[in-house]
Amino acid sequence: MSKEELKIGEISKPRFEFRSFGQDFKEALHRMARLSVPVPEKVWERYSEEIYIISRTNNINNTKIRDGKIDIKTFVQAVDGLEQWNPLMKGEFPIKTSILEKEVFPAFQVSIKELEDKDYTYNEFMNMVKSHPDLQAVRVNKKRYGYMVNNTICEFGYVWVNGARISTVNSESTEIEDIKKTIKDLGLEGVENINYLQAIKRVIGMIDKPLANE
Repeated sequence: MSKEELKIGEISKPRFEFRSFGQDFKEALHRMARLSVPVPEKVWERYSEEIYIISRTNNINNTKIRDGKIDIKTFVQAVDGLEQWNPLMKGEFPIKTSILEKEVFPAFQVSIKELEDKDYTYNEFMNMVKSHPDLQAVRVNKKRYGYMVNNTICEFGYVWVNGARISTVNSESTEIEDIKKTIKDLGLEGVENINYLQAIKRVIGMIDKPLANE
């Protein structure tokens, strides 16, 4: 069976991902830029402002809000240290009570008081999050630069977590061996694979563990 030809910025079947966070990935960035094939201009540089909803009791569902829309991905499996995540739900505000009760709060793995039968606005939802002892809303700004190495979709980025700046690098593909080769080519062998959920928890102190190169 032939490999899938990945196209950066487009949807493919579920991918595996290596990602890490730390303070200094300049050498990996240098090699990524040198080894990359040309990529579409739309992924040269991207900026986004997002809110991640972090739960003390959950490490498998990754929830973020951007442009008034809520997006939840769930961890599927890890193979050779690489992680695979799939979409769990997508929605937008105002959001129905039934969706909050059956999909959103279960993804946080927390209990909530009985909700009114109505559509909840973004502000009402955020007030519920902020008042819950096990949940925290975290502002995450991203400035990302896209590349493509060994037919894997790569990026280097600066990420601000509640204003604290860290760096990230990643390689993702449907083909595990291509990611492994890219990790080696970028000089990232032995660097810890850290997803967004784990990185944010470390920065805000919910997990007492440093990032990859601190």
